[in-house]
Amino acid sequence: MANRSSITGRYISNAAAARHPHTSVREAGGNTESGTHNRSAISGRFISDAAAARHPRTSLTEKGR
Repeated sequence: MANRSSITGRYISNAAAARHPHTSVREAGGNTESGTHNRSAISGRFISDAAAARHPRTSLTEKGR
């Protein structure tokens, strides 16, 4: 599994993810649906476009197939 920073969008190490749990997301699998989806770095759940716009530092946009 890989960790990604919600601030930069880059992959980070497990140690960096442990130091910054509210701004990192552990990716267990890719977005298998078409289109893009937003995910909260804090809860790990999918969120709406409006919620992602309100919280840009703690959300990631995942591209689908």
